[in-house]
Amino acid sequence: MKMISALIAFGLACVAFAGEAEPFKLIHVKDLSTLMAQKDAKIAIFDANNKETRQKDGVIPGATLLTSYKDYDTAKVLPAAKDTNVVFYCANQQCMASHAAAKRAAKAGYTNVAVLSDGIQGWVKAGQATTKLQ
Repeated sequence: MKMISALIAFGLACVAFAGEAEPFKLIHVKDLSTLMAQKDAKIAIFDANNKETRQKDGVIPGATLLTSYKDYDTAKVLPAAKDTNVVFYCANQQCMASHAAAKRAAKAGYTNVAVLSDGIQGWVKAGQATTKLQ
């Protein structure tokens, strides 16, 4: 009986967790490249990758490199205007560093927060330009 109760409680917790909406939207390469092409778009792009990934795959041109996806200072790193489109990315769809960084931005009051779910590897695969680190 205890085992059944534990399984039911676990199942309810999973349903509750699965029902939680993330405080950001997921976008893809085409969405970001379209946004970047708009001359009047207020956009700030943030790379949540580690040094090795940046050296291997490059960086989206104009992206700010986060020193840490989980401990960056939102007041110092993010733009002053909280309605700016802030986009975070990491390596690929399995990487969750960008999600953690985006949650920090949303918690800090930013209203247009997105994660490039394809990551830098999807960006490269789609033939988009990158900047290589020296």
